[in-house]
Amino acid sequence: MRILIVSDAWFPQVNGVVRTLSVVAKLLREGGDTVELIGPDRFRGLPMPGYREIRLAVAPGRRLRAMVDEFAPEAVHIATEGPLGWAMRALCRRRGWPFTTAYHTRFPEYLEGRTRIPAAWSWRIMRHFHEAGDGTFAATASLREELAARGFTKVRPWTRGVDLARFRPGERDLWDGLQRPVFLYAGRVAVEKNIDAFLALDLPGSKVVVGDGPALGGLRRRFPGITYTGYRDNGALVRSYAGADVFVFPSRTDTFGLVLLEALAAGTPVAAFPVTGPKDVVTDPRIGALDEDLRAACLRALHCDREACRRHAEAWSWEACASQFRTALVPLPRAALAEGLPASA
Repeated sequence: MRILIVSDAWFPQVNGVVRTLSVVAKLLREGGDTVELIGPDRFRGLPMPGYREIRLAVAPGRRLRAMVDEFAPEAVHIATEGPLGWAMRALCRRRGWPFTTAYHTRFPEYLEGRTRIPAAWSWRIMRHFHEAGDGTFAATASLREELAARGFTKVRPWTRGVDLARFRPGERDLWDGLQRPVFLYAGRVAVEKNIDAFLALDLPGSKVVVGDGPALGGLRRRFPGITYTGYRDNGALVRSYAGADVFVFPSRTDTFGLVLLEALAAGTPVAAFPVTGPKDVVTDPRIGALDEDLRAACLRALHCDREACRRHAEAWSWEACASQFRTALVPLPRAALAEGLPASA
């Protein structure tokens, strides 16, 4: 199948959306599909306000249409609700093509936190965007229930995975220079990740933040006694997870949190709030603790079973994620394929 994926989130961005799409595209190609992923790196762009490292395509319609015509897709998936997502949605609507979407990011809550625009207004726009398609993919049961309660009528499951060969238990000496226990946050350092809630806790031992992002400078100033490593990848990131005693996930707004699976695969228990993402992943008290009192969750997680963490992560595979994605795609009608793509549409 010739599968077109359009996403406003793509390299060089580093986030869960990019990671998911890149892994799924790779696995689909290995399985024999032809996959084209169109991202903002192929267009003239401007930095996103507040996130200069994220660039948004400017007026992508005409160039996007030419790319689509050249590729001649047999199925279309729109991953994000940015300029490229809206442009591809409009093209599909004009041509009468079915398409699927995914709900990856809580833009209504993020926008309200930054601009005071009521989340209810943004939710109406989100619903308008996704309901035009033939299926909205959501990663967890709790997120699917929430979307359904908000009026989304075409929600479909699309799970996530973890690279079990890469993220695995290993030597735990990385943080030996710090006082134990070591409580770790790893991921994007941004205001919506609620990292302040973790760093402000009165906990024994040491706190570590691995990652980069627009909030890093402010956190360094407000919480100077923390170990900040900046961005880490490959072996250094794996050792960061494996060397920690507890992985702390303070976000209340993520729709999943791939870092949860990465930490568990490395044998490190999780402490988090009981919200979408953590409550869908941390389903066994042996692998972590969820509590509205994040400090209490951190202290309980110290007593979890590291071997049980690894066993739990082994149930999540990227292969299953890619297979579920492909199965849920909606092929273009035979008539549209037979007639070819109208260049003027």
